[in-house]
This record gives sequence, structure tokens and C-alpha cells, in this order.
Amino acid sequence: MNTVIECNNLTHYYGKKMVYEDLNFSVGEGRILGLLGKNGAGKTTTINILHGFLQPRSGEALIFGENSQRLSPHTKSRIGFLLEGHIQYAFMDIHQIEKFYSGFYPDWDSKPYWELMSKLKVTARQKISSMSCGQRSQVALGLILAQNPDLLILDDFSMGLDPGYRRLFIDYLRNYSKAGNKTIFATSHIIQDMERLIDDVLIMDYNRVLTQTPVDEFMRTFKQFNFETERSGIDLSKEEFVVNVDTIENNIELYSYDTEDNIRKFLDKKGIAFKNFREVKMGLEDAFIGLTGKY
Repeated sequence: MNTVIECNNLTHYYGKKMVYEDLNFSVGEGRILGLLGKNGAGKTTTINILHGFLQPRSGEALIFGENSQRLSPHTKSRIGFLLEGHIQYAFMDIHQIEKFYSGFYPDWDSKPYWELMSKLKVTARQKISSMSCGQRSQVALGLILAQNPDLLILDDFSMGLDPGYRRLFIDYLRNYSKAGNKTIFATSHIIQDMERLIDDVLIMDYNRVLTQTPVDEFMRTFKQFNFETERSGIDLSKEEFVVNVDTIENNIELYSYDTEDNIRKFLDKKGIAFKNFREVKMGLEDAFIGLTGKY
């Protein structure tokens, strides 16, 4: 598999505050990667470095083998960006804005744009200024798809969309990517959207990567176990197999990559009496919170 994005030892500071140091990850051709992290973990910083808006303190980000700070016009033409915002030119209608943008892109393909507009049930002469925030977001995304890029970098792509439109767009975007072997690098604060969309998950905490793996593998191997102990005050936080643990009196909520059998054996060996031991089925948002912590 060819590598589309490769970040090598990226390090960045805002003044004396370190965002991250020696960040490494890659995105393969045709894959959809979701970048997740709490506010301030460096998601938008990473997007801005990839875009070339921000120069890292050290390290490099490569896109199609070129440094993101010095992309050739040809490589730039292969990338579609959405940066936490919507289109301008609100005085135009959706027909006018499609025609306007199409003149800048030699590989313009209007089909995905008009397919999305049809799903939005808007007319060709509807003004951008009369649309809701969510509808404007869909227009912006439709224009990006029509550019026919090989790589889409989408920062908070579901911002402003209600649940129905989010589901509509996510399903459309995934089908669009797989049909055309498009690579997508995306962030979103709505993690349920990512679970439906992505192939791979990259979870960042402050200063480090916690995991980069196929999302199915992450959800299969990262587990939550709940149980009760006979006495309160038991501290499991420093045990090697524990990723995170939340203890309220004698109720334990434990996150781990280890197996239920091994954890039960550990508790028995330590003489920690317990009951109601059970594995809790998680969604991606639950697993994200379990990995990064609630606070």
C-alpha cells in the first residue's frame, strides 16, 4: 500500500508550551483515518501543518512524498481541504457557486456536488445566505468532493449538521471514498460519526499518540470491565495491565487491553474479593474516553 501522508518526528510549541514532540504516524492510500483527541491535544495544529499554514518546530510532514511546507502545484491540486469553516460568497446561489469553483479545477466532477444537493432537497437557485449552518456545510463539502481530489483533509467536517444530515453525508462520503480509492484524513468532535466512517483511528493525548490502529482491531482488543469489590479504597491505577480505571467506593470501571481471564486471575492472586465481574460493550466514544480519561 502506498503512503499518502507521513509525519516524521513532528514537534511543535506555542511559545514555551509543547503541543507534541516526535509525533509519528502515516495514512495509506485509500484509507479513511480519523484523528481523535481532546481539546488542545493538537488536532488542528496537525491539520495546519499538513496544510502548510504552520511550520513545525522540527520534523516533517510529507504528502505524496513532498514536504507539506513546499508542496508543488500539482500535489496541491490533488488535495481537498476543509478547515473548520464554510464557503464564503453567500450572495451566490448553489448553481452559481458550483460554476464559479469549477473554473479553478481542471478535473472538476460536478456529479457528487449535485448528488448532495439533491439529498439536501435544495433548489439550484437557492441562495447560500438563506441556508442553515448545516446546509452550508454540505455545500462546502460538495464543492470539495467535486474537485475530485485524491486526498481529502477534513477538519471537524460534521460541524453544524443535524443527526440526519450527518448520517446522510457520512454514508455518502464513505461510498465516495471507496468507489474512487480516495484517501481521507478527518477530525470530528462527534465521535459517533467517526465510528461509522473510518477504517483507522489515531488517538492523541497531550504530547503523544495513544494508538494508531484499524478501528475494528481497536474495538476488539480494548475492553471495559466493571466489577465490585468487597472493600473500598482499592487502587489498581499503577498496575501494568490497566490503561485507565475509575473507582467510586467499591465500584470499579477498568479499561485494559488484557483479557477477562487474566484480570480475574490477577484479582484472585492479590486476594481482592470481587463480584458482578462483567465486560461492558463499548462504542468508539466510550473507548475514546476509556483510553484518554474522562477529565
